[in-house]
Amino acid sequence: MDRRNFLTHAAGTAIAPVVASDLLSSGFDAALRSAAPSAEEWEAKVVEYGKAYMVEGAAEIQKRLAADLLVLQQQVEDPHSWSVAARLATLYAKTFPGSDGVKAVTWYRYAARFADRSEEDQVRVWVRGRAAIALGYEGAALGVADLLSQQALAVDERPSLGVVNAVMGQAHVAALRGDHDRALELVEDGRRAFDSAGSDDAPSDYAVPWWRFNVFISLLAARLGDERLADEAQAEAARHLPDSLPRFKTHLEMHRGLMLARQGDPSGSDLAQSALDQLPPEKHSLTLRLLMEEIQAAAA
Repeated sequence: MDRRNFLTHAAGTAIAPVVASDLLSSGFDAALRSAAPSAEEWEAKVVEYGKAYMVEGAAEIQKRLAADLLVLQQQVEDPHSWSVAARLATLYAKTFPGSDGVKAVTWYRYAARFADRSEEDQVRVWVRGRAAIALGYEGAALGVADLLSQQALAVDERPSLGVVNAVMGQAHVAALRGDHDRALELVEDGRRAFDSAGSDDAPSDYAVPWWRFNVFISLLAARLGDERLADEAQAEAARHLPDSLPRFKTHLEMHRGLMLARQGDPSGSDLAQSALDQLPPEKHSLTLRLLMEEIQAAAA
């Protein structure tokens, strides 16, 4: 990876020139102020960002994360630093809507390339799997989601969080393409992988606890129009979802709205909009906005 091109591209993804200026300044300030962060400090940042993603809005994270990536790009020399870059770049991609055919997908591809430099198969699988479920959940760039999930499974099919994400990403792609039977088959494959590799309830984007796995199924069931599966998944997700993560409760309410909208019930869109309006705007994610657009399209 050409560092100069990486730096230029990172700055170019900023929302406005003044933001790019702020990012560059913070990067140079960090370089002048102290020695480069240690491997342990970068790992701590990975953990911090994983937790922040669960409660903060995309805009809050994007600028802070971009600044750290500008610092990190000066240090990517060894496999471990590429591993950190891969995981942070995956999260950075999540701050752009998947419907943006350039930025989100470009950063997911960067993350996959960084992961390959890490020489860690677990990271290579996780990065591709996380991108696949993100794009599949958002209903965006389905061809890329399918490709990345296939790549993840080609690296290592043994149960892991990356495999859970990859398989559930494939399931959403199948559902959106109208392949009902294949989508349900993949849900069962994902469930078996989860039974072996699911994580605890740690509030992190790098985790897949039981409630989050059921959030994946809840949306998929709504897309399929499968009320029984949707009710089961929503009940399980709601039962185990921590009160500290209200955004994901909004996801579940909006899934109910999507189910109704797909059944021709005009109240579905109103239900989803009401749920979204009750969540403070600064807590909104790009995924929720895309979900609202999907619900409105179904209602129309």
